[in-house]
Amino acid sequence: MAAVAGGGAGGSAGASEADWGRLAKSVTGRLLRPGDAGFQDGSAPFNRRYTRTVPTGVLNAADVADVRQAVRWARETGVPIVPRGGGHSYGGYSVNSGLVLNLQALGSVTVDGSTGLVVTGGGALTEAVYTAVAPHQAVFPLGNGATVGVAGLALGGGSAATSRALGLTADTMVRTEIITADGESLVCDAEHNTDLFWACRGGGGGNFGVNVSFTFQAVPIADVSTFLLLWEGPDALKVFEVAQEVMRRAPDAFSARLGASRSAGTGITVSAIGLHLGPSAELRELLDPLLAVARPFREDIADRTFWEGKDYLAHETSAGAFAVRTHFAAEPLPPQAVATALEQLDRWPGGGNPDGCGMALFGWGGAINRVDPGSTAFPHRDAHYLVSLDTSWGEQDSPALVEANLRWLTDLHDSLTPWTTGGSYLNFADPDLADWRTAYYGANYDRLLAVKRRVDPDGLFTFPQGIGA
Repeated sequence: MAAVAGGGAGGSAGASEADWGRLAKSVTGRLLRPGDAGFQDGSAPFNRRYTRTVPTGVLNAADVADVRQAVRWARETGVPIVPRGGGHSYGGYSVNSGLVLNLQALGSVTVDGSTGLVVTGGGALTEAVYTAVAPHQAVFPLGNGATVGVAGLALGGGSAATSRALGLTADTMVRTEIITADGESLVCDAEHNTDLFWACRGGGGGNFGVNVSFTFQAVPIADVSTFLLLWEGPDALKVFEVAQEVMRRAPDAFSARLGASRSAGTGITVSAIGLHLGPSAELRELLDPLLAVARPFREDIADRTFWEGKDYLAHETSAGAFAVRTHFAAEPLPPQAVATALEQLDRWPGGGNPDGCGMALFGWGGAINRVDPGSTAFPHRDAHYLVSLDTSWGEQDSPALVEANLRWLTDLHDSLTPWTTGGSYLNFADPDLADWRTAYYGANYDRLLAVKRRVDPDGLFTFPQGIGA
Protein backbone atom coordinates (compact mmCIF):
# COMPACT_ATOMS: atom_id res chain seq x y z
CA MET A 1 0.00 0.00 0.00
CA ALA A 2 2.65 2.35 -0.81
CA ALA A 3 2.04 5.59 -3.04
CA VAL A 4 3.60 8.51 -4.89
CA ALA A 5 3.63 11.03 -2.06
CA GLY A 6 3.22 14.76 -2.33
CA GLY A 7 0.72 17.57 -2.27
CA GLY A 8 0.62 20.78 -0.32
CA ALA A 9 -2.06 21.82 2.07
CA GLY A 10 -2.65 25.14 0.36
CA GLY A 11 -5.38 25.95 -2.12
CA SER A 12 -5.22 27.30 -5.65
CA ALA A 13 -4.67 30.96 -4.81
CA GLY A 14 -3.41 32.86 -7.81
CA ALA A 15 -5.14 30.67 -10.41
CA SER A 16 -8.12 32.15 -12.20
CA GLU A 17 -10.63 30.27 -14.30
CA ALA A 18 -8.72 31.62 -17.29
CA ASP A 19 -5.56 30.00 -15.90
CA TRP A 20 -7.31 26.66 -15.61
CA GLY A 21 -8.66 27.05 -19.12
CA ARG A 22 -5.16 27.78 -20.38
CA LEU A 23 -3.87 24.59 -18.79
CA ALA A 24 -6.67 22.55 -20.35
CA LYS A 25 -5.84 23.87 -23.81
CA SER A 26 -2.09 23.32 -23.46
CA VAL A 27 -2.16 19.58 -22.75
CA THR A 28 -3.17 16.45 -24.64
CA GLY A 29 -4.69 14.78 -21.60
CA ARG A 30 -7.97 15.79 -20.03
CA LEU A 31 -8.25 18.31 -17.22
CA LEU A 32 -11.12 17.48 -14.87
CA ARG A 33 -12.77 19.91 -12.48
CA PRO A 34 -15.15 19.20 -9.59
CA GLY A 35 -18.43 17.87 -10.99
CA ASP A 36 -16.86 16.48 -14.17
CA ALA A 37 -17.33 12.79 -14.95
CA GLY A 38 -14.27 10.91 -13.77
CA PHE A 39 -13.13 13.61 -11.35
CA GLN A 40 -13.81 11.44 -8.32
CA ASP A 41 -11.66 8.59 -9.69
CA GLY A 42 -8.62 10.82 -9.82
CA SER A 43 -9.21 12.73 -6.62
CA ALA A 44 -10.48 10.27 -4.03
CA PRO A 45 -7.90 9.39 -1.37
CA PHE A 46 -7.18 5.70 -0.84
CA ASN A 47 -7.39 6.25 2.91
CA ARG A 48 -10.90 7.53 3.53
CA ARG A 49 -9.62 9.36 6.60
CA TYR A 50 -8.77 12.22 4.22
CA THR A 51 -11.96 12.64 2.21
CA ARG A 52 -12.20 16.32 3.13
CA THR A 53 -9.19 17.08 0.90
CA VAL A 54 -10.57 17.84 -2.57
CA PRO A 55 -8.43 19.18 -5.42
CA THR A 56 -9.41 22.05 -7.67
CA GLY A 57 -8.35 20.11 -10.74
CA VAL A 58 -7.18 16.66 -11.84
CA LEU A 59 -5.04 16.38 -14.96
CA ASN A 60 -4.99 12.94 -16.53
CA ALA A 61 -1.58 13.38 -18.13
CA ALA A 62 -1.34 11.70 -21.53
CA ASP A 63 2.45 11.83 -21.83
CA VAL A 64 5.64 13.35 -20.46
CA ALA A 65 4.98 16.58 -22.35
CA ASP A 66 1.78 17.00 -20.31
CA VAL A 67 3.76 16.51 -17.12
CA ARG A 68 6.23 19.22 -18.10
CA GLN A 69 3.43 21.59 -19.01
CA ALA A 70 1.57 20.96 -15.76
CA VAL A 71 4.69 21.55 -13.66
CA ARG A 72 5.48 24.81 -15.44
CA TRP A 73 1.86 25.95 -15.11
CA ALA A 74 1.83 25.17 -11.39
CA ARG A 75 5.05 27.12 -10.90
CA GLU A 76 3.69 30.12 -12.79
CA THR A 77 0.32 30.19 -11.02
CA GLY A 78 1.39 29.10 -7.55
CA VAL A 79 -1.10 26.22 -7.53
CA PRO A 80 0.09 23.27 -5.38
CA ILE A 81 0.77 20.20 -7.51
CA VAL A 82 0.98 16.56 -6.51
CA PRO A 83 1.88 13.54 -8.69
CA ARG A 84 -0.42 10.54 -8.27
CA GLY A 85 0.50 7.06 -9.41
CA GLY A 86 -1.38 4.31 -7.60
CA GLY A 87 -2.74 6.86 -5.13
CA HIS A 88 -2.16 4.60 -2.12
CA SER A 89 -0.57 7.11 0.24
CA TYR A 90 -1.43 6.09 3.81
CA GLY A 91 -1.17 9.75 4.80
CA GLY A 92 -3.42 11.04 2.03
CA TYR A 93 -0.48 12.75 0.29
CA SER A 94 -1.47 11.67 -3.23
CA VAL A 95 -4.31 14.21 -3.15
CA ASN A 96 -4.11 17.94 -2.42
CA SER A 97 -6.34 21.01 -2.72
CA GLY A 98 -4.68 22.27 -5.90
CA LEU A 99 -3.75 20.19 -8.97
CA VAL A 100 -3.51 16.40 -8.87
CA LEU A 101 -1.33 15.09 -11.69
CA ASN A 102 -2.69 11.63 -12.49
CA LEU A 103 0.09 9.56 -14.10
CA GLN A 104 -1.71 6.31 -14.78
CA ALA A 105 -1.59 6.80 -18.57
CA LEU A 106 2.20 6.65 -18.15
CA GLY A 107 1.84 3.01 -17.20
CA SER A 108 3.89 1.26 -19.87
CA VAL A 109 6.25 -1.60 -18.93
CA THR A 110 8.92 -3.08 -21.20
CA VAL A 111 11.32 -5.91 -20.38
CA ASP A 112 14.64 -6.79 -21.98
CA GLY A 113 14.83 -10.53 -21.48
CA SER A 114 18.53 -10.65 -22.30
CA THR A 115 19.59 -8.18 -19.59
CA GLY A 116 16.70 -8.34 -17.12
CA LEU A 117 16.23 -4.58 -17.32
CA VAL A 118 12.62 -3.50 -16.72
CA VAL A 119 11.56 -0.01 -17.81
CA THR A 120 8.31 1.32 -16.36
CA GLY A 121 6.41 4.55 -16.78
CA GLY A 122 5.89 6.75 -13.75
CA GLY A 123 2.28 5.61 -13.40
CA ALA A 124 2.83 1.85 -13.74
CA LEU A 125 1.00 -0.35 -11.25
CA THR A 126 2.38 -3.49 -9.61
CA GLU A 127 0.15 -5.94 -11.44
CA ALA A 128 1.14 -4.51 -14.84
CA VAL A 129 4.81 -5.04 -13.98
CA TYR A 130 4.18 -8.62 -12.86
CA THR A 131 2.30 -9.29 -16.11
CA ALA A 132 5.20 -7.95 -18.16
CA VAL A 133 8.01 -9.81 -16.36
CA ALA A 134 6.23 -13.17 -16.00
CA PRO A 135 7.02 -14.42 -19.55
CA HIS A 136 10.70 -13.81 -18.80
CA GLN A 137 10.62 -15.64 -15.46
CA ALA A 138 12.37 -12.70 -13.82
CA VAL A 139 11.43 -10.41 -10.96
CA PHE A 140 12.56 -7.56 -8.74
CA PRO A 141 11.06 -6.74 -5.31
CA LEU A 142 7.45 -5.60 -5.64
CA GLY A 143 4.66 -5.16 -3.14
CA ASN A 144 1.67 -7.44 -2.65
CA GLY A 145 -1.07 -5.03 -3.76
CA ALA A 146 -2.00 -5.20 -7.45
CA THR A 147 -2.96 -1.52 -7.72
CA VAL A 148 0.01 -0.08 -5.81
CA GLY A 149 2.07 2.36 -7.88
CA VAL A 150 5.62 1.23 -8.57
CA ALA A 151 6.88 4.82 -8.32
CA GLY A 152 5.80 5.40 -4.74
CA LEU A 153 6.91 1.93 -3.73
CA ALA A 154 10.43 2.40 -5.09
CA LEU A 155 10.92 6.03 -4.10
CA GLY A 156 10.12 5.29 -0.45
CA GLY A 157 12.27 2.15 -0.25
CA GLY A 158 9.90 -0.65 -1.11
CA SER A 159 9.71 -3.94 0.79
CA ALA A 160 8.51 -7.22 -0.66
CA ALA A 161 8.40 -10.91 0.18
CA THR A 162 11.63 -11.30 -1.82
CA SER A 163 13.47 -8.42 -0.13
CA ARG A 164 15.56 -10.52 2.27
CA ALA A 165 17.02 -12.18 -0.83
CA LEU A 166 16.92 -9.33 -3.38
CA GLY A 167 16.91 -6.12 -1.31
CA LEU A 168 14.47 -3.24 -1.38
CA THR A 169 12.75 -2.09 -4.55
CA ALA A 170 14.93 1.03 -4.39
CA ASP A 171 18.07 -1.13 -4.31
CA THR A 172 17.21 -2.57 -7.73
CA MET A 173 16.57 0.84 -9.34
CA VAL A 174 19.30 1.63 -11.86
CA ARG A 175 17.83 4.70 -13.54
CA THR A 176 14.99 7.20 -13.29
CA GLU A 177 13.86 10.21 -15.31
CA ILE A 178 12.40 13.06 -13.30
CA ILE A 179 10.71 16.32 -14.28
CA THR A 180 11.97 18.91 -11.81
CA ALA A 181 10.37 22.16 -10.68
CA ASP A 182 11.64 24.08 -13.71
CA GLY A 183 9.79 21.69 -16.02
CA GLU A 184 12.98 20.16 -17.35
CA SER A 185 13.86 16.47 -17.56
CA LEU A 186 16.83 14.97 -15.71
CA VAL A 187 18.13 11.45 -16.18
CA CYS A 188 19.48 10.07 -12.90
CA ASP A 189 21.71 7.02 -12.52
CA ALA A 190 25.12 6.05 -11.20
CA GLU A 191 26.82 8.45 -13.65
CA HIS A 192 24.33 11.28 -14.14
CA ASN A 193 22.82 13.53 -11.46
CA THR A 194 24.14 11.13 -8.87
CA ASP A 195 22.95 13.05 -5.80
CA LEU A 196 19.40 13.13 -7.13
CA PHE A 197 19.63 9.43 -8.00
CA TRP A 198 20.74 8.76 -4.42
CA ALA A 199 17.78 10.77 -3.12
CA CYS A 200 15.29 8.90 -5.32
CA ARG A 201 16.27 5.60 -3.72
CA GLY A 202 14.45 5.98 -0.42
CA GLY A 203 13.93 9.74 -0.18
CA GLY A 204 10.21 9.53 -0.95
CA GLY A 205 8.04 10.50 -3.89
CA GLY A 206 6.75 13.99 -4.53
CA ASN A 207 9.80 15.65 -2.96
CA PHE A 208 12.08 16.40 -5.89
CA GLY A 209 9.80 16.41 -8.93
CA VAL A 210 7.70 14.00 -10.96
CA ASN A 211 9.39 10.69 -11.79
CA VAL A 212 8.14 9.75 -15.24
CA SER A 213 10.15 6.57 -15.80
CA PHE A 214 12.21 3.99 -13.94
CA THR A 215 14.59 1.21 -14.88
CA PHE A 216 14.96 -1.75 -12.53
CA GLN A 217 17.25 -4.76 -12.61
CA ALA A 218 15.29 -8.00 -12.47
CA VAL A 219 16.80 -11.43 -11.80
CA PRO A 220 15.65 -14.94 -12.73
CA ILE A 221 13.11 -16.52 -10.39
CA ALA A 222 12.32 -20.21 -9.87
CA ASP A 223 9.47 -22.03 -8.15
CA VAL A 224 8.74 -21.24 -4.51
CA SER A 225 6.75 -22.46 -1.54
CA THR A 226 4.31 -20.53 0.62
CA PHE A 227 2.79 -20.90 4.06
CA LEU A 228 -0.13 -19.65 6.10
CA LEU A 229 -0.46 -20.57 9.78
CA LEU A 230 -3.22 -19.40 12.15
CA TRP A 231 -3.47 -19.73 15.94
CA GLU A 232 -5.95 -18.66 18.59
CA GLY A 233 -5.07 -15.69 20.80
CA PRO A 234 -3.98 -17.71 23.87
CA ASP A 235 -1.03 -19.07 21.86
CA ALA A 236 0.21 -15.59 20.93
CA LEU A 237 3.05 -15.17 23.45
CA LYS A 238 4.80 -18.46 22.73
CA VAL A 239 4.20 -18.18 18.98
CA PHE A 240 5.69 -14.68 18.84
CA GLU A 241 8.75 -15.73 20.85
CA VAL A 242 9.60 -18.67 18.59
CA ALA A 243 8.48 -17.11 15.31
CA GLN A 244 10.73 -14.07 15.72
CA GLU A 245 13.74 -16.34 16.19
CA VAL A 246 12.74 -18.38 13.14
CA MET A 247 12.49 -15.16 11.13
CA ARG A 248 15.86 -13.87 12.32
CA ARG A 249 17.84 -17.10 11.86
CA ALA A 250 16.30 -18.23 8.57
CA PRO A 251 18.22 -18.00 5.30
CA ASP A 252 17.61 -15.01 3.04
CA ALA A 253 15.36 -17.15 0.85
CA PHE A 254 12.74 -17.18 3.63
CA SER A 255 10.40 -14.31 4.46
CA ALA A 256 7.50 -14.02 6.86
CA ARG A 257 4.92 -11.65 8.23
CA LEU A 258 3.86 -12.38 11.81
CA GLY A 259 0.67 -10.78 13.05
CA ALA A 260 -1.88 -10.46 15.83
CA SER A 261 -5.20 -8.90 14.87
CA ARG A 262 -8.84 -8.57 15.75
CA SER A 263 -11.98 -6.95 14.41
CA ALA A 264 -15.30 -5.95 15.96
CA GLY A 265 -16.84 -8.81 17.91
CA THR A 266 -13.86 -11.16 17.61
CA GLY A 267 -10.92 -12.17 19.72
CA ILE A 268 -7.26 -12.04 18.74
CA THR A 269 -6.03 -14.23 15.89
CA VAL A 270 -2.32 -14.87 15.40
CA SER A 271 -1.04 -15.39 11.88
CA ALA A 272 2.19 -16.16 10.08
CA ILE A 273 2.33 -15.97 6.31
CA GLY A 274 5.26 -15.98 3.96
CA LEU A 275 7.32 -17.17 1.05
CA HIS A 276 10.37 -19.39 0.64
CA LEU A 277 12.51 -19.36 -2.49
CA GLY A 278 12.81 -23.12 -2.34
CA PRO A 279 10.72 -26.30 -1.99
CA SER A 280 8.11 -26.92 0.68
CA ALA A 281 10.24 -29.64 2.28
CA GLU A 282 12.85 -27.01 3.14
CA LEU A 283 10.15 -24.59 4.23
CA ARG A 284 8.56 -27.12 6.58
CA GLU A 285 11.93 -27.80 8.17
CA LEU A 286 12.40 -24.06 8.78
CA LEU A 287 8.93 -23.85 10.32
CA ASP A 288 9.25 -26.98 12.49
CA PRO A 289 10.13 -25.04 15.69
CA LEU A 290 7.05 -22.88 15.20
CA LEU A 291 4.77 -25.82 14.47
CA ALA A 292 6.08 -27.61 17.54
CA VAL A 293 5.47 -24.79 20.03
CA ALA A 294 1.72 -24.58 19.31
CA ARG A 295 -0.42 -26.45 16.81
CA PRO A 296 -2.13 -23.95 14.44
CA PHE A 297 -5.83 -24.34 13.74
CA ARG A 298 -5.01 -23.72 10.09
CA GLU A 299 -1.88 -24.94 8.36
CA ASP A 300 -1.22 -24.46 4.66
CA ILE A 301 2.29 -25.19 3.35
CA ALA A 302 2.57 -25.79 -0.39
CA ASP A 303 4.83 -25.71 -3.44
CA ARG A 304 3.84 -23.12 -6.01
CA THR A 305 5.19 -21.27 -9.00
CA PHE A 306 6.45 -17.83 -8.08
CA TRP A 307 3.46 -16.29 -9.83
CA GLU A 308 1.03 -18.46 -7.87
CA GLY A 309 2.93 -17.52 -4.74
CA LYS A 310 2.67 -13.77 -5.27
CA ASP A 311 -1.07 -14.17 -5.85
CA TYR A 312 -1.34 -16.20 -2.64
CA LEU A 313 0.31 -13.40 -0.70
CA ALA A 314 -1.71 -10.62 -2.37
CA HIS A 315 -3.54 -8.33 0.00
CA GLU A 316 -5.88 -5.41 -0.52
CA THR A 317 -6.90 -3.21 2.39
CA SER A 318 -10.65 -2.89 2.87
CA ALA A 319 -12.27 0.37 1.90
CA GLY A 320 -12.63 2.83 4.70
CA ALA A 321 -10.51 4.94 7.00
CA PHE A 322 -7.41 3.80 8.86
CA ALA A 323 -4.20 4.89 10.54
CA VAL A 324 -0.85 3.11 10.68
CA ARG A 325 2.17 3.72 12.87
CA THR A 326 5.48 1.91 12.52
CA HIS A 327 8.69 1.03 14.28
CA PHE A 328 11.84 -0.79 13.26
CA ALA A 329 13.37 -3.34 15.62
CA ALA A 330 16.92 -4.64 15.49
CA GLU A 331 16.19 -7.45 17.96
CA PRO A 332 13.15 -9.66 18.62
CA LEU A 333 10.46 -8.01 20.73
CA PRO A 334 10.76 -9.58 24.19
CA PRO A 335 7.80 -11.30 25.87
CA GLN A 336 7.12 -8.19 27.96
CA ALA A 337 6.70 -6.07 24.81
CA VAL A 338 4.47 -8.64 23.10
CA ALA A 339 2.34 -9.03 26.22
CA THR A 340 1.93 -5.26 26.43
CA ALA A 341 0.82 -5.10 22.80
CA LEU A 342 -1.63 -7.96 23.25
CA GLU A 343 -3.18 -6.19 26.23
CA GLN A 344 -3.60 -3.11 24.05
CA LEU A 345 -5.31 -5.18 21.34
CA ASP A 346 -7.78 -6.41 23.95
CA ARG A 347 -8.62 -2.77 24.72
CA TRP A 348 -9.25 -1.71 21.12
CA PRO A 349 -12.23 0.69 21.07
CA GLY A 350 -13.77 -0.90 17.97
CA GLY A 351 -14.89 0.42 14.60
CA GLY A 352 -17.00 -0.28 11.55
CA ASN A 353 -14.14 -1.18 9.19
CA PRO A 354 -13.79 -4.99 8.80
CA ASP A 355 -10.00 -4.61 8.81
CA GLY A 356 -10.17 -3.98 12.55
CA CYS A 357 -6.80 -3.48 14.21
CA GLY A 358 -3.53 -5.29 14.60
CA MET A 359 0.20 -5.58 15.00
CA ALA A 360 2.41 -7.10 12.32
CA LEU A 361 6.12 -7.89 12.23
CA PHE A 362 7.64 -8.14 8.76
CA GLY A 363 10.92 -10.04 8.64
CA TRP A 364 13.74 -7.84 7.36
CA GLY A 365 17.51 -8.35 7.45
CA GLY A 366 19.33 -10.29 4.75
CA ALA A 367 20.09 -8.32 1.60
CA ILE A 368 18.35 -5.23 3.00
CA ASN A 369 20.98 -4.98 5.71
CA ARG A 370 23.96 -5.54 3.44
CA VAL A 371 23.60 -2.01 2.02
CA ASP A 372 25.37 0.84 3.79
CA PRO A 373 22.88 3.27 5.44
CA GLY A 374 24.38 6.20 3.51
CA SER A 375 24.73 4.63 0.07
CA THR A 376 21.03 5.23 -0.64
CA ALA A 377 18.61 7.64 1.01
CA PHE A 378 16.97 4.74 2.87
CA PRO A 379 18.71 4.57 6.28
CA HIS A 380 17.11 1.65 8.15
CA ARG A 381 19.73 -0.96 7.34
CA ASP A 382 20.02 -2.41 10.85
CA ALA A 383 16.37 -3.51 11.08
CA HIS A 384 15.47 -7.17 11.43
CA TYR A 385 11.77 -6.42 11.82
CA LEU A 386 9.39 -3.78 10.51
CA VAL A 387 6.72 -3.40 13.20
CA SER A 388 3.44 -2.13 11.75
CA LEU A 389 0.56 -1.10 14.03
CA ASP A 390 -2.85 -0.20 12.66
CA THR A 391 -6.41 0.64 13.46
CA SER A 392 -9.43 1.37 11.27
CA TRP A 393 -12.95 2.67 11.46
CA GLY A 394 -15.99 3.10 9.26
CA GLU A 395 -16.85 6.40 7.63
CA GLN A 396 -20.09 6.49 9.59
CA ASP A 397 -18.38 5.98 12.96
CA SER A 398 -18.67 8.91 15.36
CA PRO A 399 -15.88 11.51 15.74
CA ALA A 400 -15.53 10.36 19.35
CA LEU A 401 -14.88 6.78 18.25
CA VAL A 402 -12.38 7.95 15.62
CA GLU A 403 -10.53 9.96 18.26
CA ALA A 404 -10.56 6.95 20.59
CA ASN A 405 -9.00 4.82 17.85
CA LEU A 406 -6.23 7.34 17.25
CA ARG A 407 -5.47 7.64 20.98
CA TRP A 408 -5.44 3.86 21.23
CA LEU A 409 -3.00 3.57 18.33
CA THR A 410 -0.67 6.17 19.83
CA ASP A 411 -0.70 4.30 23.15
CA LEU A 412 0.13 1.05 21.35
CA HIS A 413 2.92 2.73 19.39
CA ASP A 414 4.40 4.38 22.48
CA SER A 415 4.25 1.17 24.49
CA LEU A 416 6.68 -0.52 22.08
CA THR A 417 9.12 2.39 21.78
CA PRO A 418 11.59 1.11 24.42
CA TRP A 419 12.33 -1.97 22.30
CA THR A 420 12.70 -0.30 18.90
CA THR A 421 15.24 1.80 16.98
CA GLY A 422 13.37 5.11 16.75
CA GLY A 423 12.86 4.77 12.99
CA SER A 424 9.61 4.66 11.03
CA TYR A 425 8.80 3.42 7.52
CA LEU A 426 8.24 6.22 5.02
CA ASN A 427 6.01 4.12 2.75
CA PHE A 428 3.57 3.62 5.64
CA ALA A 429 3.28 7.39 6.04
CA ASP A 430 2.21 8.51 9.49
CA PRO A 431 0.90 12.11 9.60
CA ASP A 432 0.73 11.92 13.40
CA LEU A 433 4.48 11.28 13.69
CA ALA A 434 6.12 14.25 15.42
CA ASP A 435 9.84 13.79 14.69
CA TRP A 436 9.30 12.41 11.20
CA ARG A 437 12.54 13.85 9.73
CA THR A 438 14.70 11.70 11.98
CA ALA A 439 12.27 8.77 12.10
CA TYR A 440 11.99 8.44 8.30
CA TYR A 441 15.45 9.56 7.20
CA GLY A 442 17.86 9.38 10.14
CA ALA A 443 21.30 10.81 9.37
CA ASN A 444 20.40 11.16 5.67
CA TYR A 445 17.96 14.05 6.11
CA ASP A 446 20.49 16.89 5.80
CA ARG A 447 21.80 15.53 2.51
CA LEU A 448 18.25 15.10 1.23
CA LEU A 449 17.52 18.69 2.18
CA ALA A 450 20.57 19.88 0.22
CA VAL A 451 19.35 17.99 -2.88
CA LYS A 452 15.86 19.45 -2.42
CA ARG A 453 17.16 23.01 -2.23
CA ARG A 454 19.17 22.50 -5.40
CA VAL A 455 16.44 21.00 -7.60
CA ASP A 456 13.37 22.70 -6.06
CA PRO A 457 14.64 25.90 -4.42
CA ASP A 458 11.19 27.52 -4.24
CA GLY A 459 9.44 24.49 -2.77
CA LEU A 460 7.00 23.84 -5.61
CA PHE A 461 6.67 20.24 -4.48
CA THR A 462 5.62 20.49 -0.88
CA PHE A 463 3.40 18.65 1.59
CA PRO A 464 3.22 18.37 5.38
CA GLN A 465 5.94 15.71 5.64
CA GLY A 466 7.89 16.75 2.56
CA ILE A 467 11.63 17.33 2.55
CA GLY A 468 12.17 20.95 3.61
CA ALA A 469 8.71 21.33 5.16
